[in-house]
Amino acid sequence: MAGHLKTKGGIRETVRERYAEAARSVEEGRASCCGPSESSCGCGADVPDACGDEAVFGSQLYELDDREDLPDAAKLASLGCGNPTAVAELHEGETVLDLGSGGGIDVLLSARRVGSTGRAYGVDMTDEMLEIARRNQREAGLGNVEFLKGTIEAVPLPAATVDVIISNCVINLSGDKPAVFAEAARVLRPGGRFAVTDVVADPDMDDETRRDMQQWTGCIAGALTRDEFERELGAAGFTDVEVIETHRVHEHAGSAIIRARRPE
Repeated sequence: MAGHLKTKGGIRETVRERYAEAARSVEEGRASCCGPSESSCGCGADVPDACGDEAVFGSQLYELDDREDLPDAAKLASLGCGNPTAVAELHEGETVLDLGSGGGIDVLLSARRVGSTGRAYGVDMTDEMLEIARRNQREAGLGNVEFLKGTIEAVPLPAATVDVIISNCVINLSGDKPAVFAEAARVLRPGGRFAVTDVVADPDMDDETRRDMQQWTGCIAGALTRDEFERELGAAGFTDVEVIETHRVHEHAGSAIIRARRPE
């Protein structure tokens, strides 16, 4: 999979293949996660709660109370670098959208937080992940959830219909990040909140890492720096941008909470 990055479409297809394979791993009962290698998970076991204390990706980054009532497949398919539902300050009755929802763990947790009067959407481009997510929804018995097929650069929802956007270690995978932020601004209602976790690159990340497609699909090579996040979100019309690193995931990158707001 290593190689030089080509076109936006080529990046998308390579990412799709990587996460389709991750979905197949889940179907076989094997945990998968973001990161350029399986060791990035901090675990090597085939059960979702076998990861060690040093996990930097995966379901171990969620509180036990959040994890314990979820389907095993949702935990096995948790590929992220944080827990965006813990930082989004969700409220009863809100509408939430998860960009790159994967196996659905963040959508299911969000649906519980917004309650029966709220709604949680997930958008993902990988059929295999959508199948797992919809099965997890049925197993969890949540009716206020909908998983949509689409890309995070072209969200299949009308404008100004969402109160909160979350995402977990997905924006770095996009080959067109300005489009991602523009779509986020489009679907958010005035005053809406952007609260994601993502990998943030150090300014001195080396060119060799940046050119390595395995590092890209492993959530490292495509990461924006703090300055780039602030600049791109501002260009899309967001205000009150903050980037707070939570833990290191790579020699040249860390996981961070990124918050912003669409003006009223």
